[in-house]
Amino acid sequence: MLRDRAFLRLWTGTTASGLATWALPFILGLAVLDRSLTAVGLGVLLAARTVGFLIAVPLGGVLADRHSRRGVVLVSGLLAAAATPVIAWGLGDSLVLTATAAALVGAGQGACRPAFQALTAEVVDPDQRQQANAAMTLAVRVSTLLGPGLTALLATVLDLSALLWGTALLWLVAALLPPRGAAGTPTERTHLVREFADGLREARRHPWFLAGLGALTAVIATGYSATGVALPLISRDRYGSELVLASALTGYTAGALAGALIIARWRPRSQGWAALAGLALYGLAPLSLIADVHPAVVIAAYVVTGVGIELFNVPWFTATQREVDPRLLARVSSVDFLFSYGLAPVGLALIAPAIEAFGVTAVLAGCALVCFAAPALAALAPTARRFAR
Repeated sequence: MLRDRAFLRLWTGTTASGLATWALPFILGLAVLDRSLTAVGLGVLLAARTVGFLIAVPLGGVLADRHSRRGVVLVSGLLAAAATPVIAWGLGDSLVLTATAAALVGAGQGACRPAFQALTAEVVDPDQRQQANAAMTLAVRVSTLLGPGLTALLATVLDLSALLWGTALLWLVAALLPPRGAAGTPTERTHLVREFADGLREARRHPWFLAGLGALTAVIATGYSATGVALPLISRDRYGSELVLASALTGYTAGALAGALIIARWRPRSQGWAALAGLALYGLAPLSLIADVHPAVVIAAYVVTGVGIELFNVPWFTATQREVDPRLLARVSSVDFLFSYGLAPVGLALIAPAIEAFGVTAVLAGCALVCFAAPALAALAPTARRFAR
């Protein structure tokens, strides 16, 4: 796939947007360490970015179906590129200014996600999309694996302002580099809300999509929250250091890399069931944290979890690009991102009070049960076996 010039440009642009998205919270964390930003300020900026993302995802989906997908990528990338230096200028001086800029960066991130998904379907031939989506996720996972070390290394020679300008340049690459896609059929323009509702109706036409999205949302809200809140606590209190936390997260990323390599070539006959089985493997993450086991067991569980999440992600994106009406693809993709990743902060916000009320063991057991049960129930939906009508 990387020999194809158009896809290489799309892949590079998508990778740049992923790097910029990942880098901002890490750089802001460094700002807390050098006292340019308080912990409260960090929470405000990350919340503002999330709000901008949630507002822009459905809007970006509608605009990407109404106009050129390439055009939406361009505008959203330029918006994020322009807003990022404002964070650098306002850091430590004006929380209102930096929060507004963070919201605009989040809006750029949110608007480009469904547009990139739809643009992939325009640039890549149908029989190559699974390899293309695997290549996309490989780039994201390599960035996640190598990014913290590289950013920390750059922070020894560059100040925070320079690092933020670097993410602005990444957004500029994401805006300018992707190629034009195939010219689509113009959609009938009505009200933005009505056009987004058309995307919801298209999503409801595919029982496998509704079932899979429900399972994915449940798994992210519980399993992801257990990783974000319970794993750091258990690593500190049970194992006495942050080593288990760092090793488990590294193992998860390494497993995801392996999963992307596997699914780039593997074509299971019952693709939907295989993908949902991979998603259910996320239940091993909270399950491994319940008992006082050897750290290697926890790390191994996270490696398997990483493999499973990509065995789900790549067929999921590929099936969406194949089955959904091309005129509505960006809107349906925005529904996907809005419900799955958009609701993740809700799970993160609720899990700590739940641990206080019911205890860590009960909460982790509940998270594991949801992670196993939700994909199993989704597999019973009509058309779920092959993610196809």
